[in-house]
Amino acid sequence: MTVDLFSSESVTRGHPDKLCDTVSDAIVDACLAIDSNARVAVETCVKGKEDMGLIVLAGEVSLNGAAPNYEAVAREAALRVGYDSHDIGMDAGSPKWTEVQVHITTQSSNIAQGVNQDGLSQGAGDQGLMFGYACTETEAFEGLEGRYFPLAAALSQRLTRRLTMVREEGILPWARPDGKSQVTVEYDTNGDVSKVHTVIIAIQHDKALKDQFGGSEDEELAHVRSEVKKHVVEAVIPAALLSDGYELVVNGTGRFADPGGPYADAGLTGRKIIIVDTYGGMGRHGGGAFSGKDPSKVDRSAAYASRWAAKHVVAAGLAARCEIQLAYVIGVAEPVSIRVETFGTSTIDERTIANRVKSTFDFRPGAIARDLDLLRPIYSVTAAGGHFGRIPGSDGSFPWEVLYEERLAQLRS
Repeated sequence: MTVDLFSSESVTRGHPDKLCDTVSDAIVDACLAIDSNARVAVETCVKGKEDMGLIVLAGEVSLNGAAPNYEAVAREAALRVGYDSHDIGMDAGSPKWTEVQVHITTQSSNIAQGVNQDGLSQGAGDQGLMFGYACTETEAFEGLEGRYFPLAAALSQRLTRRLTMVREEGILPWARPDGKSQVTVEYDTNGDVSKVHTVIIAIQHDKALKDQFGGSEDEELAHVRSEVKKHVVEAVIPAALLSDGYELVVNGTGRFADPGGPYADAGLTGRKIIIVDTYGGMGRHGGGAFSGKDPSKVDRSAAYASRWAAKHVVAAGLAARCEIQLAYVIGVAEPVSIRVETFGTSTIDERTIANRVKSTFDFRPGAIARDLDLLRPIYSVTAAGGHFGRIPGSDGSFPWEVLYEERLAQLRS
């Protein structure tokens, strides 16, 4: 019998690409802390080498005030991730072991003339299209209520955030920053979630761990698998989803020992945008990366706004699945197009939903920044663990995940 399956993946903040996103967003926050209207577009590349690691910063920044110390920001961000030893993949704090190159200029005047306008007349920072998505898959499971998010993506994100937590809290003292997860969800004949079918975990670990088992790599792997199952997988995935049995694969090659991270793989900002940063492949994405960009870039802010609107549509009970597409031209405030798709799950006419979305949400870049209060240093926390389906923080992080009763009521009426 054919089984209906869907898989999504996530990576830890110590994955080389996420390390780059973390550094780039640390620079965004550092600039916004100086000037809330700073224009930032900074990419990061990392590579660990036998003799010396390398962090390269390249991009454009324009702000009122003295620029932050980009090298210091980059080093501190990488150290917070956990890259404090050359032996594990990078010692970001040591000029002896890691070089930081800075290649940052100012924003193009041709771009600035279309973007640097006041308030609601501010034009989009680039052309492009963005998607927001929401669904009801998470709503039946304990600890996931209110996410309105694809289940496989929500679980894979929880796993990688948990991998980071057990390392930082010393629960798994042999764990390193680099890691990945993948979750396969099984659906029944009605298209409803049945159970978790497969969980895949990759976690870098101390190369000396096998010494605890007389040098046996097989026993080392068995220990890693057992600990990951207990402290990671079954600690965060609701028991109801695992009760019918599931397949667990940990470190599928047999071993993932030091050095890892940027030593094993080069990293680059924005390379995890399509699956990891968004909807795990269940919802579409326009292709523009988020990290390293200030809110004037609609690649970022309009993706947040379209998610915010789609989440409201589903939470209002107008559809079980909703995807909203926005499109822009550089220098123009109003979107070129707004499209709402509910995949046959709407409770009222789809055109009516689209009209209500347009009257409830203002998708001009200036309005998005105003309504979501985006001109603040709130982006570092978004760099890993997913930009969507997160719990809004008391510090104002993830404001596009907040549901407002007045907007829900407006959509329903």
